[in-house]
Amino acid sequence: MHLRNLGLGGSALVDPFLARVIRDTPADVISVKLGINVVNLDAMRLRAFVPAVHGFLDTIRDGHPTTSLMLISPIFCGIHETTPGPGAGDPETLGTDHVAFLATGESGDIAQGRLTLEVIRDALRRVVEARADDANLHHLDGLSLYGAVDADELPLPDALHPGTDAHHLIGTRFAEIALAPGAPLGPGDAAGD
Repeated sequence: MHLRNLGLGGSALVDPFLARVIRDTPADVISVKLGINVVNLDAMRLRAFVPAVHGFLDTIRDGHPTTSLMLISPIFCGIHETTPGPGAGDPETLGTDHVAFLATGESGDIAQGRLTLEVIRDALRRVVEARADDANLHHLDGLSLYGAVDADELPLPDALHPGTDAHHLIGTRFAEIALAPGAPLGPGDAAGD
């Protein structure tokens, strides 16, 4: 495979311009992982997030109407599982060689539409279910790539970003789940591509 990575270093926020870039870029398969940055920056509420994701997918589909597309929810990140953002540097680690992050929201805020990773995962699953007529749209729960048990074994060094070993685990699992022959993005997928 020839990978084109459009990661935005903490700034991927379901931006329409990025959907247009994907729409206009030749691709045999597409994977989109959304959510952690939206939570970490406290950038949206649930009411805005869901239609933004639908619009993002609509724009991609304008250029790739039948390309296999996988929507991936966030991996495990303990600070944001049940606590909304924004994220911030942990004051106890500032000025040290090991800066870490924490969530500053209140866990009860989800009733007002604030987002946590649990809320995002449910919303993305429902978006894909609502688009069931798109046989080439697939959902992958990020917890199958890196979950709570993995975090115990390979903790996020700064409480937000995976380390080298965790990245390797995530990549290996993604290849096995999504890219292997017969898998949703692999050769001979269920859509017959």
